[in-house]
Amino acid sequence: MTAATHSSSFPADADSADAVLLGLDPEQREVATTLRGPVCVLAGAGTGKTRAITHRIAYGVRSGQLMPASVLAVTFTNRAAGEMRGRLRALGAGGVQARTFHSAALRQLQYFWPKAIGGDVPRLLERKIQFVAEAGARCRIRLDRGELRDVTGEIEWAKVTQTVPADYPAAALKAGREAPRDMAEIAQIYGTYEQLKRDRAMIDFEDVLLLTVGILQDRHDIAEQIRGQYQHFVVDEYQDVSPLQQRLLDLWLGERDSLCVVGDASQTIYSFTGATPDHLLNFRTRHPRATVVKLVRDYRSTPQVVHLANGVLSQARGRAAEHRLELVSQRESGPDPVYAEYADEPAEAEGVARRIRDLIAAGVPAGEIAVLFRINAQSEVYEQALADAGVPYQLRGAERFFERQEVQKAILALRGAARSGGNDPLLEDIVDLGSQVRAVLSSTGWTTEPPAGSGAVRDQWESVAALLRLAEDFARTRPGATLADLTVELDERRAAQHAPTVQGVTLASLHAAKGLEWDAVFLAGLTDGMIPITYAKTDEQVEEERRLLYVGVTRARLHLTLSWALSRTPGGRASRRPSRFLNGLRPGSAAPAPGPGSAGERGAPRRGRRGPVRCRVCSRTLTEAGELKLMRCEDCPSDMDEGLYERLRDWRADRSKEQGLPAYCVFTDKTLMAIAEAAPAEAGELSMISGVGGRKLDRYGADVLAICAGQEPGSADPDDA
Repeated sequence: MTAATHSSSFPADADSADAVLLGLDPEQREVATTLRGPVCVLAGAGTGKTRAITHRIAYGVRSGQLMPASVLAVTFTNRAAGEMRGRLRALGAGGVQARTFHSAALRQLQYFWPKAIGGDVPRLLERKIQFVAEAGARCRIRLDRGELRDVTGEIEWAKVTQTVPADYPAAALKAGREAPRDMAEIAQIYGTYEQLKRDRAMIDFEDVLLLTVGILQDRHDIAEQIRGQYQHFVVDEYQDVSPLQQRLLDLWLGERDSLCVVGDASQTIYSFTGATPDHLLNFRTRHPRATVVKLVRDYRSTPQVVHLANGVLSQARGRAAEHRLELVSQRESGPDPVYAEYADEPAEAEGVARRIRDLIAAGVPAGEIAVLFRINAQSEVYEQALADAGVPYQLRGAERFFERQEVQKAILALRGAARSGGNDPLLEDIVDLGSQVRAVLSSTGWTTEPPAGSGAVRDQWESVAALLRLAEDFARTRPGATLADLTVELDERRAAQHAPTVQGVTLASLHAAKGLEWDAVFLAGLTDGMIPITYAKTDEQVEEERRLLYVGVTRARLHLTLSWALSRTPGGRASRRPSRFLNGLRPGSAAPAPGPGSAGERGAPRRGRRGPVRCRVCSRTLTEAGELKLMRCEDCPSDMDEGLYERLRDWRADRSKEQGLPAYCVFTDKTLMAIAEAAPAEAGELSMISGVGGRKLDRYGADVLAICAGQEPGSADPDDA
């Protein structure tokens, strides 16, 4: 295994640019030394992508090939931009600008506004939710706190996808958005919100990008001035770029191609915000001469963790899956991942807390341990279990459970009902504590059925549901307890959970954990219905849930525990099942049943791989799924029959339209390329091509073989016969 130093400090006694390259592995060094033309870095989790691109910039500066002031490096969070600036300073390239998209655009907007527009720059609206609330009120549409957050999110999505209010309903339907309100109402609120900002001379963060794009499109002189300033661009986390950010990047670049992008399609987990991996996946189409470098040496995680991460993606489907990277751990061997099944959620939380306490006793710092879950509402049971175990913790990306507004509102209602005692008509004839709590919560607007869709409204419902479960558990363990007893218990729990936050165990959602890593990670609540979440209906949504689990697995350096509970409450019906994404990975589980579009469909011959698969042209080891389909490197010469490939694409377009399916569900581009290269003459040859399983052979084989033979395909569908 290749070792790589993780020190980003520039050697004190270095007197040449080559010193910047010390400690880089061959692929990282290729990134660092390829300074001209478009460069696409496909970087798996833990492969040192930030190290590679910061050393690339520093090498260019130290070698005199790049002027520091001519480089703009952009990323997506202030934390990531700050880390990049720190590394560049340490490497002797402190004059390079490293900013978020919004920060870079805001500086340009403020500087050029007097010249482009005139007058004062509009004030920046820091919190748009207040304006959204006012817009809703003007439209006579009442929005609660959760709906406000979700409608605000819809407005942000519409703006980054460059959708105007009138077009929102159609665009949201086409994108499969789970809208929190009627789409026409959201469009009305969106339009009123925009008018409010104009009336008060204010702009929001999305406007910063939109206005900068508008100025650069309309004012050629300003665009040229910016292009004269910045000649070289580096974009981190490129899989998260929105259409609006890509448009701004295109305007910054102009006709030039001095661009280096870094990303991993397998870590695309923010599509609900407008992010899309399409720009990363289409990079070579837009830049045919681009240098593509793949970083697959994982320096973060042990071979055991990396093996599981690769396994999670092994059953992935869709376009992003075709470009997945097979990671290769560079660390010494470590403990196997632990799979733990529990009877119920409290037992799971207590088991996790015990294991964490053991790790801390063994010398693992609390700050190097994390418990990750799918939604924030799952945190309460782990907050309680850690508090009971005397383990300090901190919440990331969420309020503490008892500090959430919906929880405080519910407790206030319970306290009021407790004070009323038997005089509250709401509780008349209701004897058991659980039913009393359910009645009180219902009076606050909470319903027993969860709301449709995702977002803040669903999270809010889950928080109150968790409070109800807590009350039911309390009633079960304390027969005869009253509402007053329950409110005392809740107050004591809230006080007990004021644990120190410094060096505490991190509790976080999987989304909030992106970009972070710990020595020990506990992935909790891994049941079907939670991951994938119940409202992930489409194939694309389910695949994003799979990628979310992959992100969670790859946060662990050494210790990894995956757990689930068969029942919600003690004594409850054991009706839950472990996440389908663990089938074939956890001990004793069967491999998942193949589905449409997968390489291992029913009836297809199993293609077991022993040892590395090598390119049939240059003999290089193949790691990417798309290359494995072709049995060659994408860069190697192709003997594909271009005419046959185009005929196959035209046929696929017709079939996908007839069946109402995305084109890749018929055959992916890579599978069509492999067919066009092999030009099979009979069914046996066709069945040996990756992506052509037994079901697809039955359904499409006759058509494909006819096209390969230069004949017209038939139109009959075997399924319709």
